[in-house]
Amino acid sequence: MATKPPQADPVQDAPQVAGPQHAAAGLAAIGHTLRAAQRQMGVRRTMLTLLNVNQKDGFDCPGCAWPEPDHRHTAEFCENGAKAVAEEATLRRVTPEFFAAHPVADLAGRSGYWLGQQGRLTHPMYLPEGGDRYQPVTWERAFDIVAEEIGALASPDEAVFYTSGRTSNEAAFLYQLFARELGTNNLPDCSNMCHESSGSALNETIGIGKGSVLLEDLHRADLIIVAGQNPGTNHPRMLTALEEAKANGARIISVNPLPEAGLERFKNPQTAKGLTGGAALTDLFLQIRIGGDQALFRLLNKLVLETEGAVDEEFVREHTHGFEEFAAAARAADWDETLRATGLTRAEIERALDLVLASQRTIVCWAMGLTQHKHSVPTIREVVNFLLLRGNIGRPGAGVCPVRGHSNVQGDRTMGIFERPAPAFLDALEEEFGFTPPRAHGYDVVRAIRALRDGEAKVFFAMGGNFVSASPDTEVTEAAVRRARLTVHVSTKLNRSHVVTGARALILPTLGRTERDVQDSGEQFVTVEDSMGMVHASRGRLEPASGHLLSEPAIVCRLARRVLGGRSVVPWEEFEGDYAAVRDRIARVVPGFTDFNARVARPGGFALPHAPRDERRFPTATGKANFTAAPVEYPELPGGRLLLQTLRSHDQYNTTIYGLDDRYRGIRGGRRVVLVNAGDARALGVADGSYVDLVSEWKDGVERRAPGFRVVVYPTARGCAAAYYPETNVLVPLDATADTSNTPASKSVVVRLEQSATD
Repeated sequence: MATKPPQADPVQDAPQVAGPQHAAAGLAAIGHTLRAAQRQMGVRRTMLTLLNVNQKDGFDCPGCAWPEPDHRHTAEFCENGAKAVAEEATLRRVTPEFFAAHPVADLAGRSGYWLGQQGRLTHPMYLPEGGDRYQPVTWERAFDIVAEEIGALASPDEAVFYTSGRTSNEAAFLYQLFARELGTNNLPDCSNMCHESSGSALNETIGIGKGSVLLEDLHRADLIIVAGQNPGTNHPRMLTALEEAKANGARIISVNPLPEAGLERFKNPQTAKGLTGGAALTDLFLQIRIGGDQALFRLLNKLVLETEGAVDEEFVREHTHGFEEFAAAARAADWDETLRATGLTRAEIERALDLVLASQRTIVCWAMGLTQHKHSVPTIREVVNFLLLRGNIGRPGAGVCPVRGHSNVQGDRTMGIFERPAPAFLDALEEEFGFTPPRAHGYDVVRAIRALRDGEAKVFFAMGGNFVSASPDTEVTEAAVRRARLTVHVSTKLNRSHVVTGARALILPTLGRTERDVQDSGEQFVTVEDSMGMVHASRGRLEPASGHLLSEPAIVCRLARRVLGGRSVVPWEEFEGDYAAVRDRIARVVPGFTDFNARVARPGGFALPHAPRDERRFPTATGKANFTAAPVEYPELPGGRLLLQTLRSHDQYNTTIYGLDDRYRGIRGGRRVVLVNAGDARALGVADGSYVDLVSEWKDGVERRAPGFRVVVYPTARGCAAAYYPETNVLVPLDATADTSNTPASKSVVVRLEQSATD
């Protein structure tokens, strides 16, 4: 039976701590999945809903972007995917009566967990200037309010249009079309905060900012290196692919500052073996110091160069550029510096080299552990160097595999959600629609926050997501957002961003992935692109949570008609009534989508073209894959300090908190914990179970403090610590970003521990 939402915030001041687990999934995951789903949906709705997740005629999971195999299991979802679905398909409701009972000041004092647990939003809500609580508003009046504020701007560039990775291809294409017809490229998105570094590095080196492997490539690999990623929590269905790769003879190296249960052993709940002993995954665990990955791959490249016959000389000669400069830099790599940067031993690196040399087909997978450092872009370039050296791009079972987080974050970028659009994309828009798109680059996330802070942006519109909680430097971000004239959020559920508002604020409730979408031409479907460039349909099956919801495409189309009025040349009403008409236009604007409607109608969808993977053709400035050479960088750690990485618990997805446990790491009943190596705890004089404030240190001299964290002695790399976000985003300076990509450097924050006043 579904349960009611919590009335009070749970107390989190005494989390229980046990040792970390050494296996993921299994019977425990089944139990946790069913309990979490039934609390939100009840028994019957749970069964009916989960059986449609990731099926060819069902809906795409609103969680991660991991691809589906061609042959689907009856239960083609993971524990965290089921939680994401349950939170969207919940029977709980946030009605106008809820807002009448809870002033914004009250809601602002609640945790993100409590806000999210209240249920689905049912009506458009408006916070007037000077008001203390949201009140119901008609859709017509809501669009009038947006039009009033945008119409009062001195320039379209004073508006910011943010996108979450949950947004469908159709909605994303319409959203960027509206922004550009309005006259701005201010289209920041969640990719700016995660895989922007990947896109920056890959575009330069192989000519396309996406991974070069398909799911079957993992099954065919000889060696898979998983670096800076925790698939057991963040992409659990990836473990099935790793299990199959192992069964086919692959070796796996995991490179991470923390041991993670999912990479140690996977108990596949779909198999008899998985429900008992499971399968060991990692052959070699390299417990690297935070930020030491570039140094590791640079030294491996040196060692490959020094090994006779190890370089694929024909591939390097025929398909690459810049080899000599790269090789000179690699040969200069220093063992002592590498050991200092990585915290690894010589024997560990030599064992990794043995596995590399024994492999004819190598894939490197990575996530935020590589992308959120100052030197992330050169780090990923070095990974590309490593793969190019032995011809491991453009052959089956080999390639680059940046594992995207949110379910359509890659598709949104493909659809044009980008503050720095390619001229060819803008040319195609102009030819198709007959208006002149702006050419000046817009704001990414960090620049948008600065613009809001400095009064240069006055309207903030978010298509999904939880911008305030996802962004760095929480106090700066919240103060910046509060300077806006108007904040607007298209959302399914309540979150922190709804209570940190501009002078006026709107919450526009939308359909979820799980829900039927009926427009004038009949029932609609939307499409998404997964982490490996597969595009497929998503069809909601449930009745909408409220009769007052609009779909994301409908919201954009009605907003555009109201804001742009008669000067628009886009047939917004047609697009709202029939998403196939949108896909026809996408087919003429976006490369790879020719005959979109017919191809996506096929079960399973289709793969987008990828020149490096498909043809060993590299559309870079040189016409070849580019080796690069950059100085080796790694974070310097002052004495008495730790290097903090922010991470997720197993009970959360991005900023959505499902619960207060992290069972794989042995944490229950609280999130304000900091994981510290036992040796570091002794050296710093802090005891396991004591409470400390985390204080970050950066060159601006500003004190950023996260108070009241319980110390948990944990087997993390020496000198390194870890704690959950968004609670620790307050420690990440707004201007501490990756070179080139401008991604917040959330994985390498220098902190000191001070005894907490609450201890």
